[in-house]
Amino acid sequence: MYKRIVLAYDGSEAGQAALVDSRELAGRDGAELYVIAVVPPPLEFAGGEVGIYDSGQEDRERTEYQGILDQGISRLAEMGFAAQGKVVVGDAVDQIVRHAEAVNADLIVVGHHREKSWAARWWRGSVSKSLVEHSPCSVLVVIHRSPA
Repeated sequence: MYKRIVLAYDGSEAGQAALVDSRELAGRDGAELYVIAVVPPPLEFAGGEVGIYDSGQEDRERTEYQGILDQGISRLAEMGFAAQGKVVVGDAVDQIVRHAEAVNADLIVVGHHREKSWAARWWRGSVSKSLVEHSPCSVLVVIHRSPA
């Protein structure tokens, strides 16, 4: 059914669950699996509308996200599955959509952890919700449930 699957991976527990699900889907359908890790834009806000660019911060974060991506790729390899990986910088939704379009993906897989408080749900934007609105293909949102 699926020929090309993009996994948006951040190493979180929800991301780990999405990794397993995407591997199972790709293995079942013989699909190519592309893993993408998105580094947030390198702009720090000093207050108000003033932003400070720190080029060293971008390098440090890129290195951190490369390590996260490498761990995900290694975990897939341990499960007997090869995947291509890429670290990109920018808005998560924009970069995931752009990558899905570039590889002509049939499916995007993303992990999601439900926020417990209404304030956290209101304050933080939902990458998975935005992906559903902007994706060029189907989106599988893997819900991570914390142990009770």
